[in-house]
Amino acid sequence: MMPSLRRHQLVGLSPTGWAAIQRYSCDIQAQTCLAFWAEKGLPLVVTRQHSGLSKDQIALGLPAPLQWERRRLAFEVPINSLLFFGEFPSATDICPLLPPATHSSWLALTDCLDAVGADVRVYGSYGWQSVTGLDYLHPCSDLDLRLLVPNIAAAHQVVTALFTASFTSPRLDGELMFPNGNAVAWREWHAWQSGRTDRILVKRLRGATLESGQLWLLEPILC
Repeated sequence: MMPSLRRHQLVGLSPTGWAAIQRYSCDIQAQTCLAFWAEKGLPLVVTRQHSGLSKDQIALGLPAPLQWERRRLAFEVPINSLLFFGEFPSATDICPLLPPATHSSWLALTDCLDAVGADVRVYGSYGWQSVTGLDYLHPCSDLDLRLLVPNIAAAHQVVTALFTASFTSPRLDGELMFPNGNAVAWREWHAWQSGRTDRILVKRLRGATLESGQLWLLEPILC
């Protein structure tokens, strides 16, 4: 049985899935990147599922590394061509990619986030470099965190920890994700909760809307 889909899930493809992707009309650079991905069996990522997608298809993305100019490739493949679902690396797993001088402050922050019940995964450049071993990082790369929190109280604690952490570089970014899969940028959550803005952009598996109340926190999980 297929698990409930979430943005930022990693997926592996069967040979049938790779064949479907490689039939897309791409330029030579994209074709070369795809051929490499297929040969190495590297994952793709679940992206926003658009309204025109058929029930037996899934939308996936491939943010390419520096050698392919950071191209962002998007595809639709049959759901039955998925071999497995995976996750981006944990916060501690990407520690080797950080400057040694920041390790102690980074691990202190991850311990704090773990203590309040947040499941922290690192996506973006740091996550993809950790997963693939390819070069994604550049001097301006942010550290993008997917912070899965169990409830509003934990979200408040997580954002407080992020704003008060001694870890300051690279810049922290990313999203709070709630159990129903709805997500908001954690910096925007802080502004919304403090009253500096009256609406917040809520990202869902199948779209995004500006919300002013908290009903979106109560929405059921959508597969």
